[in-house]
Amino acid sequence: MKLRKILIASLAATVLILFGSMRPALAIGIGDQAPDFELDSTKGGKVKLSSLKGKTVLINFYNFDFSAT
Repeated sequence: MKLRKILIASLAATVLILFGSMRPALAIGIGDQAPDFELDSTKGGKVKLSSLKGKTVLINFYNFDFSAT
């Protein structure tokens, strides 16, 4: 019984260490380079982030329905 508790605790600690240190593949942090993406332009056509390299770009994310929730 004691050995089983030790094994479970060791397994839990290993999982926490492994998953706690992993960062999702698409996650970016402050100061990281933004991934390249393409969106519809308000003037028609498409705009790719990489086409704006060297320019100031503001990316604004907001709740589409403007609700408080």
